Amino acid sequence: MTVNLLDFDAEGLAGFCMEIGEKPFRARQLLRWIHQSGEADFSNMSDLAKVLREKLATTAVVEPPRVISDHIAADGTRKWLLSVGAGNGIEMVFIPESNRGTLCISSQVGCALACTFCSTGKQGFNRNLTVAEIIGQLWWANKALREESGIEYALEPESPVNKREVIRSPGRSRIISNVVFMGMGEPLANFENVATALNLMLDDNAYGLSRRRVTVSTSGLVPAMDRLRERCPVALAVSLHAPNDALRDQLVPINRKYPIKELLAACQRYLQSAPRDFITFEYVMLDGVNDSVSHARELVQLVQDTPCKFNLIPFNPFPDSGYKRSSPEAVRIFRDVLMQAGLVTTVRKTRGDDIAAACGQLAGQVLDKTRRVQRTGHEIMQAAR
Repeated sequence: MTVNLLDFDAEGLAGFCMEIGEKPFRARQLLRWIHQSGEADFSNMSDLAKVLREKLATTAVVEPPRVISDHIAADGTRKWLLSVGAGNGIEMVFIPESNRGTLCISSQVGCALACTFCSTGKQGFNRNLTVAEIIGQLWWANKALREESGIEYALEPESPVNKREVIRSPGRSRIISNVVFMGMGEPLANFENVATALNLMLDDNAYGLSRRRVTVSTSGLVPAMDRLRERCPVALAVSLHAPNDALRDQLVPINRKYPIKELLAACQRYLQSAPRDFITFEYVMLDGVNDSVSHARELVQLVQDTPCKFNLIPFNPFPDSGYKRSSPEAVRIFRDVLMQAGLVTTVRKTRGDDIAAACGQLAGQVLDKTRRVQRTGHEIMQAAR
């Protein structure tokens, strides 16, 4: 039986090497070939012994999810639909900007948390993604974008001076500079696989991303937020979307289990280890639901003791959502109330909505095994534990 090496971080790969009778240092070489060079063919890994390459060919594969479709929006945003088997598909989005390139990736097939304004939340939930399916999104996008841009990114032979591999490609050639877990699924509900994928993103022998440039977004799974703080603290974004429990219970049902007071306390604890000195609160703007001046003022009072910034997100419609986007004027007034209170506030620019790649629109192909639309709120909470 072959194993997918995309499932392993450095520690896991060292263990695999030992299992097949190889020294643990081979893990470093494999990490660089697989993740830095984007190489999936063991026969091309020229600094590995021929015997090892032959051994790998019979025991392992490097296999990311398969691309089903590839769409580019008028603004340059790109969305891929990837097959993860059994008729299920996940979506990832690349957002190019002048000073950065952000890849938005998925962590689950569907989502069990049922946030009412989210297209993914309407699709039901099938399963967690494996490590290979999570990191495979970055692996595939990194390789595809580099090849299309003609950027060479190869490993040099070991130097006789320092006995280590070096990378020819300069840092500024990196196309993907930021990764955000804001695609399909609740990342912290798939904690172990997401944490292993984070290890790879941060590993200098793999992608070498800064903790400040990798963001995990959560709807508020408080115990998992504490685990992330202890295990692999990266930038954190919290889907808040309401200034009080009564409204948040409706919009983000997990709030019934972990109400706002507990959520904010977890945010304070997270800041003790976070790479940034603030939490980002995401707030989708829903016309007539959560976008009034009184809501804004309530928010100001709510977060007065929590170092934070706000990212206001104009709602992106999808079929049968039941919501409308707040008017530009309502968004402006709401933003001004927060900013006048001294809160750093940005309004997220809608990107890729013409190919359903904007925030809240990712739906993929989910064969729902939960039959969630027929279940009670209590059952949803049990499934999200």
